[in-house]
Formats: sequence, structure tokens, C-alpha cells
Amino acid sequence: MTGPILVINPNSNQAVTDGLDRALAPFRAAGPAIECVTLAEGPFGIESQRDSDAVIGPLAALVARREDASAHIIACYSDPGLETCRDIASAPVFGIQDCAVLTALARADRIGIIGLSAAAELRHRRYMRRMGVLDRVVGERPVDLSVADSATGADTPDRLADAGAALIRDGAEALVLGCAGMALHRVALEGRLGVPVIEPVQSTVAMALGVVLSAGG
Repeated sequence: MTGPILVINPNSNQAVTDGLDRALAPFRAAGPAIECVTLAEGPFGIESQRDSDAVIGPLAALVARREDASAHIIACYSDPGLETCRDIASAPVFGIQDCAVLTALARADRIGIIGLSAAAELRHRRYMRRMGVLDRVVGERPVDLSVADSATGADTPDRLADAGAALIRDGAEALVLGCAGMALHRVALEGRLGVPVIEPVQSTVAMALGVVLSAGG
């Protein structure tokens, strides 16, 4: 029997995990179980390089414990501990920034990122430079929200729409939501803006499902 695809929220905000769980409901028809878990040792939101670095140890320990998983997904757009977890895991490990950017580039020539803050933009830019894709990224627009507010804030939909519209004016033909906390806003935002909007955890689960199902024969 195939083990679950384990989606790990590296912050300790259960509301973010619950939002991911709801956003992934359509993927459960594919077969393998999808289990969303919260890293209790994590900060309430990963909003700095220090936060990202701090979760690597407990995140790796959780991945090592869950040998039953058929795949692991690190559900934070900074992809904390991705290479460390790949070193120790017996199953594939996916980072959501990696997968979301690649998915967006499969849908459009030029893409834009909707991020949480200007500080996050620097981390993301360094990461995309290592990926070698910056020439196809028109930029990143911050919405100046905390991780918690990105999931539940009353004005979050309008802030996302304003940032997305600015990126489209800059030339973006598809948008990536640069925080897992934004998961439940994808469908409405795509309808509002009229371009593909990539939710990183959904796109990563789609990739993981392909790997797990193809491995089964």
C-alpha cells in the first residue's frame, strides 16, 4: 500500500495547515492519501532568513521519523531545509518554490510573484537566480502581510488583486502566490485577474502525485 504524501507546514500556525488541507481536497481523488501536518517547533510564521534557518533541524527530524511517507512536501515558499531533508529522506522531497515557479513557466513565458514583504523578495530572488530563471520573472510585488494575515486577513483578497494587477501591467502572463498561507485565495484571484494563478502547494502536490503514481506501475 502506498504511503501518504506528507505536506509539512514548517510554521506552527494551525490555521495555515487547515487552509492547505482544504485547498488540497480536490487532489485526494487521485488515490494516495495526502496528510497535512504542522511543525509544532516552528515559528508562528516564517518571515525572515533566520526563521527559515531555525526550522531546518526539527523539519529534518520530522522527515526522518515519517519513513512511511511516499513523498514529503515542505509547504513554505522559502523551501527551508530542502537539501538537508533530501539527504536523509527515503522518499522524494519537494520544495514548493521550486515546483510553483516551474509550473508557472510551463503556463507562460513571463511570470510574476506575489510575495508577503520586501524582505521575502530578496530571499526569493536569490533562490530564483540559483534556478536560472530570473530572465523570465518580471518581478515580485509584496502585499505587506504576515503569514497569519495572508490566510485570514479581511483585506487580503484586495491586496493580492492589487499586487497581481501591477505585475500584469509589468508584463506577467501568470502569477505565483509566494506564501503557502495564501492557498484558499487562488481560485477567486484567478477569476478576478484573468491569468493563471499558481498556488505553490497545489502545484507541488500535483508533481508529487505524478511521481508516486508512476512509481506504482
